[in-house]
Amino acid sequence: MDKKAYKSSEEWFSQADYDIETAKAMLKTRRYIYAVFMCHLSVEKALKGIYTKVLEKDAPKTHNLIYLYEQTKLQMPDEILRFVNNLNDLSIPTRYPDELKSMMVNYNKDRTQKIFDETKKVLSWLKEQL
Repeated sequence: MDKKAYKSSEEWFSQADYDIETAKAMLKTRRYIYAVFMCHLSVEKALKGIYTKVLEKDAPKTHNLIYLYEQTKLQMPDEILRFVNNLNDLSIPTRYPDELKSMMVNYNKDRTQKIFDETKKVLSWLKEQL
């Protein structure tokens, strides 16, 4: 009877860890668009983990990182918040690319590696907030 009706923050963070490892695998196999997509998904799930911890209820079914961030009342450092804003803007184009070839040009190894590295920093910071 005392069991929570919503997914725990630990489960959300476990999935976030799984997704960042998937991003790493996509980066290694040069599937850069999917690596970026998985970076977004990883941060999204970590934010949902914070959301459930802070608000003690189910996280909303949204992909909007900024919305989730604002709901948690976290105070992200400016550089992390800037990156999360940028990553949020990549959700739709990496999920539903208008044109695959142009996306493949835009997301090369170096750019994707930077996104991956910054995502790891965000995840680390979010884990510290638990």
